[in-house]
Amino acid sequence: MSREEEKTMPERIVIDGGNPTVTSGPVEWPIHGEREEELLLKVLHSGHWSELSGDMVQEFSQRFSAFQGAIYGVSVPSGTLALEAALQALGIGPGDEIITTSYTFIATATAAISVGAKPVFVDIDAASNCIDPFKVEEDLTARTKAIVPVHVGGNPCDLDAIIEIGNRYGVPVLEDACQAWGSAWNGQPVGSIGVCGAFSFQESKNITAGEGGIVITNDQAFYERIWSIHNCGRHPDGGLFEHSTPGTNFRMTEWQGAILLAQLERLPGQMRRRQRSAEILTAGLGEIPGLTPIKIDNRATACSWHLYQFRYDAGKFGGRGLGDFLNAFAAEGVACSAGYEPLNYQKAIRDVVKARFGDDAVTPVPQAEAAARSTVWIPQTLLLRDDETMEQIVHAAAKIQHAWS
Repeated sequence: MSREEEKTMPERIVIDGGNPTVTSGPVEWPIHGEREEELLLKVLHSGHWSELSGDMVQEFSQRFSAFQGAIYGVSVPSGTLALEAALQALGIGPGDEIITTSYTFIATATAAISVGAKPVFVDIDAASNCIDPFKVEEDLTARTKAIVPVHVGGNPCDLDAIIEIGNRYGVPVLEDACQAWGSAWNGQPVGSIGVCGAFSFQESKNITAGEGGIVITNDQAFYERIWSIHNCGRHPDGGLFEHSTPGTNFRMTEWQGAILLAQLERLPGQMRRRQRSAEILTAGLGEIPGLTPIKIDNRATACSWHLYQFRYDAGKFGGRGLGDFLNAFAAEGVACSAGYEPLNYQKAIRDVVKARFGDDAVTPVPQAEAAARSTVWIPQTLLLRDDETMEQIVHAAAKIQHAWS
């Protein structure tokens, strides 16, 4: 074969002997620097390492709450405990039900189970991978004590519809915003639209202290309840040995508060980079037959882009399954993974729902099942790379489509 003929041949994908397309992987995470070190040393030398005596956690709680459009915030050790504490503060317990999506991390369900409530799983909207409000209304009963929508990957749910349903039936909305720092709906930051919102600061998250969480709210009475729950039953205006409720110790350490203060300062700039990356990916991947970027509603005025999600249609890729595509995409240098399996099909959830509530957790969720078979995730750490890397990701997907079509 001549050199001229070689030039006109389609590019080979890596698994067929070609060269990788993407030259940069995800950024090293977590990102940290002198600011984290400065604040950590300040805590160290202060001798005040607990929220009870220091001021880092309090300052972070105030700043993050304001960033998310809320007056009050209570920081806790994890996003899971943020959800659990919020449910407790809503008065939810044994015999109650919460409605949530089947397409989410297991903590959304286990938080309900931890307070004795039954998680009721509903299907998702196929375009957004977020909870379907129409399915929420179908499953409301007299036992429903909360609706817990999840902003999956930072993509805001249809909060207009969900809040309207909650108001109409007198059911509070707890936003699981554990992946949605900076996301907004109609210009209002998520987490501050329902009665409360829960966020996570686990190591993979866009703002992190290794672990951590927060519950934000604009409801003073709710704030006082959750503050008491997280601080051994004390009251915000009470003394050290005054306990108005049993409560527990869900306090964040000053070390976490210090790191999160520094991380929060970086977040706006990082959000702009992720938004730019998402725009390039959406424009490029949307032109490739068989790839459909997850829809961001026009009313979603900001997205955290913890995950970039798109749907894969095997029929446009020669019938190759999702696993084949993920392997080929990864070989091209793209960090990627499949999405969630529906929670109500997972053994851990099925077993506990059956044992505690006498019900089978498995209900039809065809859209969530389809999402599990077809959704591709690109992590936020890769979205922090430059325009060239995003263009390479698009080119890698196009190479695979051309090779298999």
